[in-house]
Amino acid sequence: MAALRRRLESLLFYSKPLHLILCLHNGPKYVTKIAKEIDTTYSHTVKLLEKLKRMGLVEFEKKGRIKIVRLSPLGEKVAHELGKFLSRLDEV
Repeated sequence: MAALRRRLESLLFYSKPLHLILCLHNGPKYVTKIAKEIDTTYSHTVKLLEKLKRMGLVEFEKKGRIKIVRLSPLGEKVAHELGKFLSRLDEV
């Protein structure tokens, strides 16, 4: 089941943006923490986050020199639906 899910995820979705959105569904995080959780470089994570921001899915909050990233209300809806969809893949 898990192998099938991974193959379907990679076929239907780009892995890193998908995991980034799902990782933020658990709450706001620092960019560095996101990069570690989705196993990608800091610079690639920033590029993905900028794209997601332009799409209205994430918001940034600056605390001193550190950026905290959270899902926007639209991003929360997208993450919720993605989570539901992926849980259905587990049933296949």
